Amino acid sequence: MILYNLNHLRILESEAIYVIRETAAQFERPALLFSGGKDSIVMVHLARKAFFPAKIPFPLVHIDTGHNFPETIVFRDKLVNEIGAMLLVGSVQESIDTGRAAEEKGFNASRNILQTISLLDTIEKYKFDACLGGARRDEEKARAKERFFSHRDEFGQWDPKNQRPELWNLLNGKKHIGENFRVFPLSNWTEMDVWQYIAMEHLELPSIYFAHDRECVIRDGQILATSDFIALKPDEKPETMHVRYRTVGDMTCTGAVLSPASNVTDIINEIAASRTTERGTRSDDKRSETAMEDRKKQGYF
Repeated sequence: MILYNLNHLRILESEAIYVIRETAAQFERPALLFSGGKDSIVMVHLARKAFFPAKIPFPLVHIDTGHNFPETIVFRDKLVNEIGAMLLVGSVQESIDTGRAAEEKGFNASRNILQTISLLDTIEKYKFDACLGGARRDEEKARAKERFFSHRDEFGQWDPKNQRPELWNLLNGKKHIGENFRVFPLSNWTEMDVWQYIAMEHLELPSIYFAHDRECVIRDGQILATSDFIALKPDEKPETMHVRYRTVGDMTCTGAVLSPASNVTDIINEIAASRTTERGTRSDDKRSETAMEDRKKQGYF
């Protein structure tokens, strides 16, 4: 049995739906960024509630690194087909092929940072003026600086010192030509809130969120799944581990956690006892003390 504060979750739900509706009302060409992870799945569910019985009035956008977990792509296509949404895909591989981005080299090479270029190109191609996403303030210190409506200049860059006040939840979407916004309806949610909401709403998730056997290696304290995208060091020996994922991203930088949690109840209990954040499993956040903030300033989500 899962215990959760129904009123608390419904307040968060109502707040998020309000932000989503305000986005649709204030912007001409909004989109919902969809990674196939739990937060973006919750976002899609909230968007469906916000406009029911009509369909979601804006497209889902996935920035595809080409190094995704297969389970996530299968789930993405299944969900889009079930709800009848429009899916637009921005390709990191295409950015590399056209010379817009350069592939990293070495054992720790990742395409995660290259998503920024593909995202900005996709925004420009479709003229999106607002992109909804599932980022939360509890995830990382840079994301804690965001507002619901987060302004980006004509180059897609973010200035953490130039954030607009949102007193009484009055959201200001005014902008100049070429500027756009990132919108974060789940800002005030925590990881625990997300999982309790998933339990309450009986949402389906990709299988990688639940414990399973996977061939992995341990690198710099991170448990990384072996794949064609990761070059193994001479001293690394893959072994089968019983793991699950707390967050979903590029396979090259998303670490797993050892876990027996095979259902949502187990995961909620595990999170309650955890003393590390979910992004503690992401090696891309550990490249420097300000890795996330630096990427966000350049246009990363």
